[in-house]
Amino acid sequence: MRRRLIMSTLAVVLVVVAVFGISLVIVESRTIESSTRDSVRAEASRLVSTVESRLVAGERVTKASIGVTASKDRYVRYIRVDMPGDRKAIEVGDRPEGEVVESRQTGVHGERVTVQASRAAVRAEVGRTLLIILAVALLAVIAAAALAVRQAHRLAAPLTDLAETAERLGSGDPRPRHRRYQVPELDRVADVLDASADRIGRMLTAERRLAADASHQLRTPLTALSMRLEEIIATSEGATPEDRAVVQEEATIALAQVERLTDVVQRLLTNSRDPRTGSAVSFDLDEVVKQQIEEWKPAYRSAGRAIVHSGKTGMRAVGTPGAVAQVLATLIENSLMHGDGTVALRTRVTGNQVVVEVTDEGPGVDEALGSRVFERTVSGHNSTGLGLAVARDLAEADGGRLELLQQLPPVFALFLSREATDLDAPDVA
Repeated sequence: MRRRLIMSTLAVVLVVVAVFGISLVIVESRTIESSTRDSVRAEASRLVSTVESRLVAGERVTKASIGVTASKDRYVRYIRVDMPGDRKAIEVGDRPEGEVVESRQTGVHGERVTVQASRAAVRAEVGRTLLIILAVALLAVIAAAALAVRQAHRLAAPLTDLAETAERLGSGDPRPRHRRYQVPELDRVADVLDASADRIGRMLTAERRLAADASHQLRTPLTALSMRLEEIIATSEGATPEDRAVVQEEATIALAQVERLTDVVQRLLTNSRDPRTGSAVSFDLDEVVKQQIEEWKPAYRSAGRAIVHSGKTGMRAVGTPGAVAQVLATLIENSLMHGDGTVALRTRVTGNQVVVEVTDEGPGVDEALGSRVFERTVSGHNSTGLGLAVARDLAEADGGRLELLQQLPPVFALFLSREATDLDAPDVA
């Protein structure tokens, strides 16, 4: 922007200087030409009058008298006086070479006066005038350039500062800067940015406080529930082998779910204190997928449906195991609630990422929704619309992403970074 301001100012100045400079040169040139002709003509008329007065007075007309009488006009270079009769002509000055400006006057007694001025001298005078105009124009351009640089800096520096403020605001630093620039329009922008920073700061503080409070309140009942499940497992030892096996299986699955929820709550609590703290680690993706299948098998069995797993195994992903499990649980629950038929989890590799695809045989995602299914409050089945939005946020927080690859049949895909060691693992049929 600074460069554009300088160039536009200089362009305007150059146009103005060119228009007025050219006009001034033309006017001055014509003025000098006219002045030269007028001077030569006036000199010839004056000399004729002088010669006539001397002839009437009976005085001699000599070269000396003509030279004394002739004015010191800067343009006149040569004077010739032709006397009546056979008298010798009187010449004063050197006859100029080349083109001349000439005037001839004849008196009543037959005397004739010729006055000449060199056109080269006139051109020299025009040249000197042109140099003066060019010097003045150059000084005007230099002054305009200095003023343009100063003005551009005065306007561009506040804009640069405002851009840095907006960048800081977008990067999560909502502290207002309270800087003003004595330019009403720029000060108005600064006021809006500072007001926005205050509002964003208050909202972030409120959200973090809410997350911290909710996480703290949830952690206590989850701990109590975990202890209760452990107690159930311990007391089931006195039951029959069949009942003990069922109780221990269900309690173990429930305990795993509680531990996963505890991990998610702990992660929310940590992020509410410092959102820049990361929790991504390397983990066994097969273990998380297998855990989810085991947890959801009873629900699918009750609904008369099946959940299966296929694709590449032995892969290690980078992320938060609890968050990845939560994302997969959301997709599996959506397939159970809104899908139909068998739900298939397929793992594969693409580039430096691992992908977990979740699909079913149901009606799929409404064409009118498309990728909007990840927006909050958007749902095609009268639900809250938060599940997929939260799942996408969890995936992006670990550097991954959650996408809808296909609407019919529905195919949701979770992309995660992978370690370079899982290159040749076998596939699961």
